[in-house]
Amino acid sequence: MGNTDDCEIQQRVGVEIPPTKPFLQTLKSSLKETFFPDDPFKQFKNQPSSRKFILGLQYFVPILEWAPRYTFDFFKADFIAGITIASLAVPQGISYAGLASLPPVIGLYSSFVPPLIYAMLGSSRDLAVGTVAVPSLLITSMMGKVVNPHQNPKLYVQLVLTATFFAGVFQAALGLLRLGFIVDFLSHATIVGFMGGAATVVCLQQLKGILGLVHFTHEADIISVMKSVFTQIHMWKWESGVLGCCFLFFLFITRFFSRRKPVFFWINALAPLTSVILGSLLVYFTHAEKNGVQIIGYLKKGLNPPSVSELKTSFGSTHLSAAIKTGIITGVIALAEGIAVGRSFATFKSYHIDGNKEMIAIGMMNIAGSCTSCYLTTGPFSRTAVNFNAGCKTAVSNIVMATAVMITLLFLTPLFHYTPLVVLSAIIMAAMISLIDYEAAIHLWGIDKFDFIVCISAYIGVVFGSVETGLVIAVAISLLRVLLFIARPRTSVMGNIPNSIAYRSIEQYPKANYVPGILVLNISAPVYFANANYLRERISRWIDEEEDRLKCSEKQDLQYVILDMSAVGNIDTSGISMLEEVKKIVDRRCIKLVLANPGGEVMKKLDKSKFIHTIGQEWIYLTVEEAASACNFMLQACKPKTKAVGCEAADDQV
Repeated sequence: MGNTDDCEIQQRVGVEIPPTKPFLQTLKSSLKETFFPDDPFKQFKNQPSSRKFILGLQYFVPILEWAPRYTFDFFKADFIAGITIASLAVPQGISYAGLASLPPVIGLYSSFVPPLIYAMLGSSRDLAVGTVAVPSLLITSMMGKVVNPHQNPKLYVQLVLTATFFAGVFQAALGLLRLGFIVDFLSHATIVGFMGGAATVVCLQQLKGILGLVHFTHEADIISVMKSVFTQIHMWKWESGVLGCCFLFFLFITRFFSRRKPVFFWINALAPLTSVILGSLLVYFTHAEKNGVQIIGYLKKGLNPPSVSELKTSFGSTHLSAAIKTGIITGVIALAEGIAVGRSFATFKSYHIDGNKEMIAIGMMNIAGSCTSCYLTTGPFSRTAVNFNAGCKTAVSNIVMATAVMITLLFLTPLFHYTPLVVLSAIIMAAMISLIDYEAAIHLWGIDKFDFIVCISAYIGVVFGSVETGLVIAVAISLLRVLLFIARPRTSVMGNIPNSIAYRSIEQYPKANYVPGILVLNISAPVYFANANYLRERISRWIDEEEDRLKCSEKQDLQYVILDMSAVGNIDTSGISMLEEVKKIVDRRCIKLVLANPGGEVMKKLDKSKFIHTIGQEWIYLTVEEAASACNFMLQACKPKTKAVGCEAADDQV
């Protein structure tokens, strides 16, 4: 500001324009922050080639990094944990394979090869690898619409293995390309609602096994399931129903006891295997299979047969697109669950999980699994919780579990011949009920109603539509919310906190005082094309409301508008045009526009667009407090005048 009259003062503000970097350098910096925020290559700097090679192997194969420090004490803890989760993996593997409409032995195969791959490539010490219920339900609901698993089981298995292959490729690609942030679009509210809805549908579908029904719907919505149940009342088997209720009661009692006494966690962990053993013995000695209780039957002995030929066959199938679609959708769900579970338990032990490494590890184990007769696997919460509580130290617990499953496949599969399907249904129902997290939904209602709507929408979409419908609805609403946040950012009037120099939102701090003649507005989001018009109109309304308020109170006219841009991390050309239009609006009203604390990127763009020259760099301040003090000083110095310094004559106003 120049020395024009006694109302004007020389004001020097220390807001500087950062040096302009070349475009390619800026682009490189942005891409690095997006895809490599953890700077994984930092450890390779200033290292000889041989050391770089070793570090590279350790980065992509983490077992090479921690194996040299492995001790016998660690092995004792991992051995106990591995045996414990193996007792859970065997019945769960068989149960979830049935949920995916696959032969039971494939569930056992899936608990052998994938855990070995993850133990070498994974970065989590606690994650226990295995099949999970929700992706299993997704597989049968999506692939079952294309190929009937009972009429054409061979083609169905081929397509499921192909879907697993593409799920692994997609997961590994996300990790290699550092695109893990895509999974973050599945918000907490989305996952709560989706998991709850899927668990509800899974529980209802288990009525087939509980009631001993032979024919049942392949649809996943509640209406189709209940219709299938109640139109076959004459086919209900009371023997199967009584047996199922008894085992459900047993599983719930063991869970309740283990939660009340955490030191006895192993009781709940061993309950599924105990149920399988008791159920098998009961059927064997009572010949219940002859009285309506369905059993697993013959299970093939031996380790995983290769399935590369099945993959080659299905690659030429007309149903390949359906397999790819199923693989991508189930792959995203499995990734979200596995990474969330791994990070949750890593927090308890205060170590870091590399999300992109996890994606590569989970992807590679599914690729390897698809070639060895395994279907989709990840890190289920129930199995990981048991692994954690059993005192695991490293991923060796997965190797121990896989070894136990291998022994089962080689020698023990005939023992499962008389296992009743109703027991497997009870195991699935007991596991799924814990996924219906109604407490989390109530918590969402109390904190954020919009998150609650997202949660309930996902739940209703899954229960009354399909698993895919619920997922699409939840993701769509979540993305809509993001767009609303961007398109309609919050703005607020700021006032001075009494007995301080701080300025805060008057809505949040009702005792904050308006400064006569000065309107302080806060913009709490980057300014882009999506919100530029809204911000221009909102700022104009704030000015109108403030002028009306001052007229009613007969106080000093509005002379300064201060825009607090502390939260404006970036701005585009539409945003700059918005500021130029706001400048014209306030000029016509003989009001001065002042900016407070614009960020470095904002300052660079304002400088390149010449807006700083238009507004005058002397009207850009470091803080709201500094800007308000300067404006207030000028108001006091210019009391005889009624409008801000620099205003045009009245006859030139519009």
